[in-house]
Amino acid sequence: MHNPYSSAKVKSSEITPEEVYLNRREFLKSMGYVGLSGLLLAACAPRGISGSPETDSAGGEIASEVTKTDELGDPVNTFEQITNYNNYYEFTTDKEEVAILAEDFQTDGWKVEVTGLVNKPKTFAIDDLVRQYPQEERIYRLRCVEAWSMVIPWLGFPLKALLDEVEPQSSAKYVKFTSIHNPEQMPGQNSRLFPWPYTEGLRLDEAYNDLAILATGLYGNSLPPQNGSAIRLVVPWKYGFKSIKAIVKIELTEFRPDTLWNLVAPNEYGFFANVNPEVDHPRWSQKSERRIGELGRRETLMFNGYAEQVAHLYEGMDLQRNY
Repeated sequence: MHNPYSSAKVKSSEITPEEVYLNRREFLKSMGYVGLSGLLLAACAPRGISGSPETDSAGGEIASEVTKTDELGDPVNTFEQITNYNNYYEFTTDKEEVAILAEDFQTDGWKVEVTGLVNKPKTFAIDDLVRQYPQEERIYRLRCVEAWSMVIPWLGFPLKALLDEVEPQSSAKYVKFTSIHNPEQMPGQNSRLFPWPYTEGLRLDEAYNDLAILATGLYGNSLPPQNGSAIRLVVPWKYGFKSIKAIVKIELTEFRPDTLWNLVAPNEYGFFANVNPEVDHPRWSQKSERRIGELGRRETLMFNGYAEQVAHLYEGMDLQRNY
């Protein structure tokens, strides 16, 4: 009998050949990034793409274009797909225009303030965060609430490492995240339809889960503006809108914080926003999803396939009501 709470295994197509891994590891070292041994790097080309390297906007090599499919013939996502199909309402509601509008977004001197119910509040420069915390490659599935998905090789570090440094107080129960508010650079923030800046939140135990990371890059390079530069949250068992971009403030609180989408449409976007194929969005089914780059649809997995790592966080909860 199928267990909806079982976790999906990493597919062979999501693992880079050894020679590519070793080349990438040397590149990361030269950039000041240190990966943990045994972590997996993603193959970046879908089936049928040739073997020439892909480059970023500065002309640097992103990753070797390796033609890879899994045992079912399913391709993984390319750098081009990941960086050119994004929800980022601070810029625009058009997914395919985000990269153009975000191209000149300035992140120099970026800082993140960590405050609230902590013993050691501190403001971190992004450069210090990259140097201080070993940057790990994490291959995660991203499942959007709109029923599309990707597989993305993030570069970042565990959120719990940062929380440990500021020492949460015993009264802290939640973590609130706030994005930058800069309408001059982000034209979408001139819209009065949303209560800017973007805010999100996690329970403290969710924030301490091993899967929750603060991402500073993808495909071994710094995070592109359209993907949330300079730093963003990634919680892969939740719908994508929970993985807040361009974070400037992290605050530990006693009470559950308001979040942007929960304020705008609480009947459609719950606080927990765990991927759950048994709870439909009011306007569409969540039982299946469209993987970007594919024509058909695939079954959506409970907790996006990460049930073994996170299901225990919600024991005893009614996941139909606490959506």
